[in-house]
Amino acid sequence: MIVVGVGVGPGMLTEEGIKAIRKASVVYGAKRAIEIAQEYITCEAKPIKDYKSLHLLPADAVVLSTGDPMFSGLGKFAREKDTVIPGISSIQVACARTKVNLTNLCAITAHGRDSEPAKAELIRELKNGRNIFLLPEENFGSPEVAEILKELGIEAELYTCENLGYPEERIAKGTPENPPVPGTILYGLLVVQKR
Repeated sequence: MIVVGVGVGPGMLTEEGIKAIRKASVVYGAKRAIEIAQEYITCEAKPIKDYKSLHLLPADAVVLSTGDPMFSGLGKFAREKDTVIPGISSIQVACARTKVNLTNLCAITAHGRDSEPAKAELIRELKNGRNIFLLPEENFGSPEVAEILKELGIEAELYTCENLGYPEERIAKGTPENPPVPGTILYGLLVVQKR
């Protein structure tokens, strides 16, 4: 299988990804991933019904992953002989929009999983002086992170990054005392410590 990152939004597919999609004999993906890549799909596009069965797909099947496949994406299902083509991730776009350097950034995901390990990692990395890009979960997002920052006595700027790459893109800035409130549960949270 060939896992192709379609980017976080329209216009963020790489040339390598476009070539793989155009050559595909069959494409699989979630609705949003298929929509992003639609103009390059020249074959049948099928929805993914069971993510745990992706390993059963033929070697030449293209599987579309939103954002980058290796950041909370479908790259985790790739086997050793499979190919993974990166996409422009939410982290890259959020950092470009906010002018935050990637070199001191820790990526954490709580999305679709138990948030306790993400919370522990967040606290550890904040204490280490790292900035954070978090893919939150409904019960662990900007309000909860703001409370942690206050408890730790850390001054920081918080950015909620919603619908990156889409016309309705929205980035809101706040502080631990006045955290930005997202309008959707699908967003990225950027925490930039003040030094």
